[in-house]
Amino acid sequence: MPDFVSTYKQFPLFHTRKNDSAFRTSTSPASIRKREAYKQIPESLVISSSLLRLRSSQVHHHPSPAELLSSAKRKQVKGIKMATLVGSPCWVRLRSIGEITLAHPSFPRQSSPLRVRSIAVPLPRRGFSVSAAAASDGQVRVRFAPSPTGNLHVGGARTALFNYLFARSKGGKFVLRIEDTDLERSTKESEEAVLQDLSWLGLDWDEGPGIGGDYGPYRQSERNSLYKEHAQKLLESGHVYRCFCSNEELEKMKEIAKLKQLPPVYTGRWATATEEEVQEELAKGTPFTYRFRVPKEGSLKISDLIRGEVSWNLDTLGDFVIMRSNGQPVYNFCVTVDDATMAISHVIRAEEHLPNTLRQALIYKALGFSMPYFAHVSLILAPDRSKLSKRHGATSVGQFREMGYLPQAMVNYLALLGWGDGTENEFFTLKQLVEKFTIERVNKSGAIFDSTKLRWMNGQHLRAIPSEALTELIGQHWKSTGTLKDSDGSFVDEAVQLLKDGIDLITDSDKALTNLFAYPLHATLASSEGKVVVEDKLPEVSASLVAAYDSGELIAALEEGHTGWQKWVKGFGKSLKRKGKSLFMPLRVLLTGKLHGPDMGASVLLLYKAGKYDVVAPETGFITLDERFNMLRHIDWASFSQDQTLKSCLRLCNLILVYPYAPDKMRS
Repeated sequence: MPDFVSTYKQFPLFHTRKNDSAFRTSTSPASIRKREAYKQIPESLVISSSLLRLRSSQVHHHPSPAELLSSAKRKQVKGIKMATLVGSPCWVRLRSIGEITLAHPSFPRQSSPLRVRSIAVPLPRRGFSVSAAAASDGQVRVRFAPSPTGNLHVGGARTALFNYLFARSKGGKFVLRIEDTDLERSTKESEEAVLQDLSWLGLDWDEGPGIGGDYGPYRQSERNSLYKEHAQKLLESGHVYRCFCSNEELEKMKEIAKLKQLPPVYTGRWATATEEEVQEELAKGTPFTYRFRVPKEGSLKISDLIRGEVSWNLDTLGDFVIMRSNGQPVYNFCVTVDDATMAISHVIRAEEHLPNTLRQALIYKALGFSMPYFAHVSLILAPDRSKLSKRHGATSVGQFREMGYLPQAMVNYLALLGWGDGTENEFFTLKQLVEKFTIERVNKSGAIFDSTKLRWMNGQHLRAIPSEALTELIGQHWKSTGTLKDSDGSFVDEAVQLLKDGIDLITDSDKALTNLFAYPLHATLASSEGKVVVEDKLPEVSASLVAAYDSGELIAALEEGHTGWQKWVKGFGKSLKRKGKSLFMPLRVLLTGKLHGPDMGASVLLLYKAGKYDVVAPETGFITLDERFNMLRHIDWASFSQDQTLKSCLRLCNLILVYPYAPDKMRS
């Protein structure tokens, strides 16, 4: 058995860079023999990082470099599945099957006598590039993994939408996973709200809460045993070590790093502690975390489907925690284990998660998992180009739903925040989005959230709804808000058809209907625009209109519907020798109390039906036609004439001239 691979301590390459340097420059006969042996292995052959486990019936054997070289030459290199890390010395490990991959360093466990030791081979390359491997069956599997700590933000909804569209366009699976490891902030109510919002948007998931699947459970809080199992594997392989540093020690490290203007990386002694030191702390019951052993040199490079090539230097990271002292796993560890064990092929997420990729890639490699493809979507920005937040107004899906937005409009608008089909078209249904969506057309620059455009788009979708469905939708809303007593009937049908062009949101229908019911006659007559109508002999028109109502002539016309109204108006105009604006403007003011509004004939017919069939709730303050004509009978037209107003002004001026020093109350 070659002595230079028999134990951990006899193999300097598993130690710190200082030991590596000493080994490479040593002139001892043993070191010279080892260096000569390593030179026999070509740099192009780097064997899989999986450990070779021998059956108990087999004799343990530690292969020499020559044996490794001979074995590797007999195998066919099928291509690179993962990545290589150089900078810190890399080494190779022989796996019991004949595949060859590039691997990052693995750290053997001292106390594991049943594991075959690995041969380490320093390599001159200085990059750690990561390429993805698709799922074993070639199926696209994506996931949306919200944290139930609040409402579903529009940014999260867009991420879910892009995952959904990508999965559906590729015939794949859309998985929903709840990341509820933040026990203090996660609530069942938030989880239910997120699920409700996703369902409202029409983003139905193939696997997840309420549905199940072959890769469950789908809540992280129910997967703790899986995390502990994989953490133990990393501990046994040497990728992870126990760290007994107190919070005070860690804070001191941060302060020192800050003073030296260095990254706040871990510099504690537990990365190189002996087994005896570890056992001593365990015997004391000292709390510990699991820290991942990060190579001290080199860089990581990934190919992002949206952002292209992205790289980081490993020396800025430091050994990071994957399991807290209370036994709870850390986010990056959970996500990696979950994505790998759920066979996720593509990770499409917000760009704020891009830095997490470095830690996750190291964990993927250490556990021997295939890397998924990554696609990091740009953030949604406010009009001032800052990150969209509550200070900019509504930001959650639930808020927009309560404001009266349609799910199809939200989906359409969110899809256009960073994506387009290459045409001028901006109007898409969910089905059309599935047909046209490609990840290649997702823009990597930030998208501005424009609430005005969202409102406009909602109006477009609202008016595209079939007439019956739109009437049902708005009618139910009117009843739910207490405006109408019933949600259906001829009045609702006609009201929706009359008012829909002025409605962009469902909630706009409330204002539209209450405006129809309102009768602000006195305010209109007192306005500058209203005075013009008053001066056009409005009192005479009012007297004739009241006479037509009292005689039953107008009521009979309204009973006949639109045809009866048109016939009556024509005859009424002839009797007054008026037509066009000089006829319709006075009638609008007298009957509706307003200068502008939807079609006057349809409005008057609705007002008549509302009073006749008693469809309006008393709380709305609706003024019926009977009440309106009663007001016209008693109106003081003289108070709205221009001459009368002028006389009042002159009288006030005279009082001020006569009593210039009088108190304000006396002058008033």
